[in-house]
Amino acid sequence: MLISTRGRYALRVLVDMAEHQSAGYVPLKEIAERQEISEKYLESIVKSLVREGVLIGLRGKGGGYRLSKAPDQFVVRDILRLMEGTLAPVACMEQGSAPCPRAVDCRTRPLWQGLDTVIDEYLGRFTIEDLMNKGDAAYDYVI
Repeated sequence: MLISTRGRYALRVLVDMAEHQSAGYVPLKEIAERQEISEKYLESIVKSLVREGVLIGLRGKGGGYRLSKAPDQFVVRDILRLMEGTLAPVACMEQGSAPCPRAVDCRTRPLWQGLDTVIDEYLGRFTIEDLMNKGDAAYDYVI
């Protein structure tokens, strides 16, 4: 599993917005400057986040974007799934995939199922609020 820049940048944008939420709607230009990410690229990411109800946008003077809920209500796993489509380590673990004809005899399936569970549980432990809190004990996780 490799998380794309799209997924990584989405998390950065959400953390940035959460840190600046007291300012109301945050202009995309400001986020792009703080995060050193192309504004054009962020537009496509933000568009997806608005479409999925993660962000609320406001046009015009004083416009920008804000979180639709509190930072502790956004689970990292869910945001990454939204941006990546899947977090499955192999195609046969993807939700909605066609049943593998070798599933019954597959010697590696339990390995992939275990990895899928670990990824799901680990990323499910973190929220955008957790990412805001640098040095938090939430990162003390041993596998």
